Amino acid sequence: MTVESVEESQNDNQGDLLAELARLKEEHRDLDSAIDALERNVVADQLQIQRLKKRKLTLRDRISYVEDQITPDIIA
Repeated sequence: MTVESVEESQNDNQGDLLAELARLKEEHRDLDSAIDALERNVVADQLQIQRLKKRKLTLRDRISYVEDQITPDIIA
């Protein structure tokens, strides 16, 4: 494997991570809107709201993981 092919592979991986991050953030925003709309409803489905909030937390964890992969910690 050449240095160029390794760098190209890393750039492709970074691009994939950035695309996944954008998708996750969009889904997180959509869930936030859906939860807000359900909570404003007088006869809100509490189980559905609970499921959406759990999914939102799962997305937040995945977003944090992907962000860490894009910018890893540098030990000084």
